[in-house]
Amino acid sequence: MECTVSWTGATGARSGMGFVAETGSGHVLVMDGAPDTARPENGGQNLAPRPMEAVLAGTGGCTAYDVVLILKRGRHDVRGCSVKLTSERAPSDPKVFTRIHMHFRLTGRDLPPGAVGRAIAMSHEKYCSASIMLGKTAEITTSFELIQA
Repeated sequence: MECTVSWTGATGARSGMGFVAETGSGHVLVMDGAPDTARPENGGQNLAPRPMEAVLAGTGGCTAYDVVLILKRGRHDVRGCSVKLTSERAPSDPKVFTRIHMHFRLTGRDLPPGAVGRAIAMSHEKYCSASIMLGKTAEITTSFELIQA
């Protein structure tokens, strides 16, 4: 797996802190920093997600992928899945994630709560590389709700 991240460089009067990631699979992800009112030359323009937001989003995508796949392989009638991630970060550098909560919302027909709980646990214990890595610095908790289709 590979990825090339490039600074977008100067934009207008500000240098900006935008970056474009080109992935090995041929896709593009744009990232930007938060504006810095004290030192505008060091801040972003808030035109795209922050890099750490992209890490959090990637983790959500990784675990949701696992959960849907595990449920489908178990022949469960899953029709929708979303996961809302909320997080806390360390107050000083490096500002690693210290807590992450993932709330899954699954839509389906007669989804067994036990199977959903097992799928989430399997993702976090065995399959989701992103959440397993983040689990080295963050306490990760999960919850879920089921919606009948």
